[in-house]
Amino acid sequence: MGGWRDMPAEALEEQYSPSRWSPRLGRDAVIQAHLAATAAGTQRARASAQTSLHVPYGDGDGEKLDIYFPTDPSGTFPVLVYIHGGYWQCLSKDESGFAAPPLVSKGVAVVAVGYNIAPKGHMDAMVLQVRRSLAFLVERYSGIRGIYLCGHSAGAHLAAMVLSTDWTEYGVAPDIKGAVLVSGVYDLEPILHTYVNDALNMSREDAQRNSPMLCITPAAPAAAACEVLVAVAQHDSPEFRRQSQEYSQALRAAGWSVSLLDLAGVDHFDIIEKLSEESYVLTQVILNMISRA
Repeated sequence: MGGWRDMPAEALEEQYSPSRWSPRLGRDAVIQAHLAATAAGTQRARASAQTSLHVPYGDGDGEKLDIYFPTDPSGTFPVLVYIHGGYWQCLSKDESGFAAPPLVSKGVAVVAVGYNIAPKGHMDAMVLQVRRSLAFLVERYSGIRGIYLCGHSAGAHLAAMVLSTDWTEYGVAPDIKGAVLVSGVYDLEPILHTYVNDALNMSREDAQRNSPMLCITPAAPAAAACEVLVAVAQHDSPEFRRQSQEYSQALRAAGWSVSLLDLAGVDHFDIIEKLSEESYVLTQVILNMISRA
């Protein structure tokens, strides 16, 4: 059976270039539109919500969180932890608050996680940073009533790596009730053979060690209670769509509670941008997931 290993180099590059697959806009235009939409959405969220910005969860420059509190933060509240994409080498938490308004209005706090992107950050370090950010949240905020991970693209990869964490090493037990993994990459090996690795500089061992597909733990009772939603766009590339399908199947085989959501009419970028809209199907799915817990 032919797979990514049989693809000519050019074809593999294309498969892992999400901007080439959008029917809405040209390659550069769709990326510029994404940067503009996420930045503007984050500015709106910061203007309208009660926030704590640039909260340090570690000593590193990039180790900071932005917290958007619920409109009525009385007592305890669920938290959506958002991990941004950008192929581990661009974007930041400062474009990552756009999903907050529809959630904070429904009593959900939103936390945007910053981490050191490449070339400063190495893949191992990014995974550790995101894990440590969760440990920090649990230790710092006693009012958290369940954590829901949400990651896009590279952020979906990092969120998936959080699911395989041995929390005994961190001395905490985050109550992760759900994970929404949007247009992610779950096997890093194909990335080694593309332009994406120019900045990441991963070895094969780095890629294997940090591939969620290779780190799936059998679902413990707590994990079985964690609902995982793997979402993929109609206009994601065939390789991105394959990765989402295979990862969701592998989680299910290990006993996790998983569903695969194939979203029509969206591409790799607006599948996540639309989380700023309360009426968007994925926003509603997240709110329903939280209300069920």
